[in-house]
Amino acid sequence: MSHATRTRGSAQPALPPTAPAPTAAARAARLTAEGPRSLLLAALLTVLAVCGGDAAARVFPFGPRHRAVNDLANQFVPFHAHLWDLLRGRADGGLLLDWQAGWGTSFLPDYGTYLSSPFAPLVALFPRGDIEYAVYGITVLKTAVAAAAMTYLLRRLGPGTWWWASALGASYALCGWSLAEGTYNPMWLDGLIAFPLLCLVGEWVREGRRPLLGPLVVAVCWVANFYTAYMATIGAALVLVVRLLTARAGTGARLAVVRTLLRAGLTTGIGVALAAPVLVPVLLGSRHAHPGLVREFDPAPATDVLARLLPVTYSFSTPAAFVSTAVLLLVAALLFRREIPGRERWPWAGLCAAVLASMQWGPTHLLWHAFATPNGSPYRQTFVLSGVLVLTAWTGFAHGRPDRRALLGGAAVVAALSLGSLPSSFLTSWALLLTAVGLAAVAAALLLPRRGRYGVLAALLVIGTVVGQAAATTAYADRERLARLDDYPPWGAGQQRRADALAEADGWPAYRTDPGLPRVAGNDPLLLGGQGAAYYSSHTPAVLTGTLTALGGGWTSRGRNLLSLDNPVTDALFGVGARGRGGTVVRAEPSAPPLPLVTVRPPGPAPAYGGSPFRNQELLLGARVYEAPGAGGACRVGTEVFLWAPDATGPARLGGYETRLLGGRPKRLAALTSLGVQQREGTTPRVPPGGRAEIACLDHDRLRAAVAGLRARAATRIDVRDDGLTATLPPGVTGTAVVAAPRIAGWRCQGGKAGAYGGLLAVDVRPGTTTVNCRFRPPGLRAGQAAGAAGVLLLAASLWVGARSRRRVEGPVPLSP
Repeated sequence: MSHATRTRGSAQPALPPTAPAPTAAARAARLTAEGPRSLLLAALLTVLAVCGGDAAARVFPFGPRHRAVNDLANQFVPFHAHLWDLLRGRADGGLLLDWQAGWGTSFLPDYGTYLSSPFAPLVALFPRGDIEYAVYGITVLKTAVAAAAMTYLLRRLGPGTWWWASALGASYALCGWSLAEGTYNPMWLDGLIAFPLLCLVGEWVREGRRPLLGPLVVAVCWVANFYTAYMATIGAALVLVVRLLTARAGTGARLAVVRTLLRAGLTTGIGVALAAPVLVPVLLGSRHAHPGLVREFDPAPATDVLARLLPVTYSFSTPAAFVSTAVLLLVAALLFRREIPGRERWPWAGLCAAVLASMQWGPTHLLWHAFATPNGSPYRQTFVLSGVLVLTAWTGFAHGRPDRRALLGGAAVVAALSLGSLPSSFLTSWALLLTAVGLAAVAAALLLPRRGRYGVLAALLVIGTVVGQAAATTAYADRERLARLDDYPPWGAGQQRRADALAEADGWPAYRTDPGLPRVAGNDPLLLGGQGAAYYSSHTPAVLTGTLTALGGGWTSRGRNLLSLDNPVTDALFGVGARGRGGTVVRAEPSAPPLPLVTVRPPGPAPAYGGSPFRNQELLLGARVYEAPGAGGACRVGTEVFLWAPDATGPARLGGYETRLLGGRPKRLAALTSLGVQQREGTTPRVPPGGRAEIACLDHDRLRAAVAGLRARAATRIDVRDDGLTATLPPGVTGTAVVAAPRIAGWRCQGGKAGAYGGLLAVDVRPGTTTVNCRFRPPGLRAGQAAGAAGVLLLAASLWVGARSRRRVEGPVPLSP
């Protein structure tokens, strides 16, 4: 007789009592008892996959191919080099003001955008000449820490085999977003770490634990990289909502949910307030920055989105959603596991679908990116989708491994997704092959017995799938980036010689030493040393771009990547006494030394720039030093011929001298350039076609006379600080003191608001004035400090209220008889 037809009086075996859900203390005890092996394994697998893929592609530091592409070379490596100089006391400037790049710019916004990660100071442990090794090491370390953080979160959320947690934690850290985009935007990898940490904070909030540590973790995540932390916070909030929806309902459940969400909001608000001293200057720095490209969001085709779920695919404008076949299979199998209550399965499945759909819809796309479509990859939030997929995959382990029916259904779903991606041009044969092999390997591992050699074989199959697919994706992305993006030479002997020569010629603040041309990266003054106009940042001030453009400077990246301007007039105006040129450093002639950093112009109106950079230079100088070319466009013999053709691309020639222009707005602007000294009468320049072109002839004798006149009214002593400068003026001078630095927001001089003179910092000099004292405070610093102080008070108040509430619930301590 079957169990279903037993009579009421039949003997029934006693059912084991239902085990209570493990408490937070029990879960913590289990984690401690098992030790850190799962965290270490996840980190080790991550390092093995990343370094193995780079080695297979023969990319730095494992081969001759460059790793320095786009912003990694132009921004991140130079900024880390500058941080090395700051930490070692070798930088010109400090945390508030950078005197090296852009003729003097605000540094705190750059610090908060590129260098505020807790991992960034590790560069100081490396020799400066190995700065690229240092950045690579930090990149790999961040990825490994993200794997360990996700592994810890998984094990805390529910039971499961420890090595499965390691494999899934590594899968998250080795997602396509990390391997294709995060690896050359290392600041974003702090967001990869932040997502599991913020989810952990959500668990503390849900359990009413860690009221001090929770806000501190939020603060560290937001300081490390506010941009990706913002996305991670949205993702963690969604995860918390799902966790609340899947919790067992009880008396007062709705009220408990509301209280939990309020506590989560308060914890997040306090943490963000604590980070405000860095965040507010960053936000205001963006407000004063030269505007970037404004783009309309264009959703990626569905077939391309499906293709990017697979390994060994690459694209700059589609979501890099790959996160190992093991994760895809487990997520798909969860849909078919009827032994798991629907109130647990469907919210997680719905969260995966909702996050994916939100990436393709315009309004939610803007929400993910702080209401501004990025200038570049439009799917920067993809790591949150990867994290949600991993959390969903782990959810089923709380109820054991999936059975054959669920695995078959899950495998069918993964196969259908792969077939749906076939029309995509991003799909590769390796993607299909590795997906099929991985699907078979993971399915076999889930069907094998758990113990003995079968358990070891299962672990090897899963781990091999995770590491193999990630390493292959890394190698493929390495080679595709080099083929599609701009790459730059790695640091070598030539760059070291230039840096040594610049250091030997350095005379700051008596004069500037500009790294000059040819450039190595977008921030050569930070990378090579010296003090120049070149500067590239998300915070490049609009006033700096406008001033440099008016004076004939060139740029790329639509005005945010400013180039060095090699011109005798601007060198004199900005006090450049030595300049890199063609791999050597050329010093100013003793007969024509540069002007000091501060000069006093006669009373009169400030210059109003027009359309000619030559005339604008003369207005700022206060003298006519250029001649117009004669008949046929030829300059007088002995004058230096300069060409301004901002939109031209190609070679420009004068006699036997040739130089190349690279212009064309809105992306690029070619700088005003010298064609050499006119040697023979009647020789005319040959100019490449493309837009307006203007030729002017510089008379160096006139320039020397003009500079000598300004030097007589220049400061006799200049003391430069990390937050400003003090200049001693000659007795009796009046007019306008002009500092050879851009008038960016944040300057105050002698107790009043600083003025501007042709885009430069200026202050009125009245009779009897002997010194000029200017201080710089980044906009938003004071407001950020106030918000940080408010965050401290709120944190203290919340801890006090929480302690009182606990004492009231626990009641008075009974006295001993």
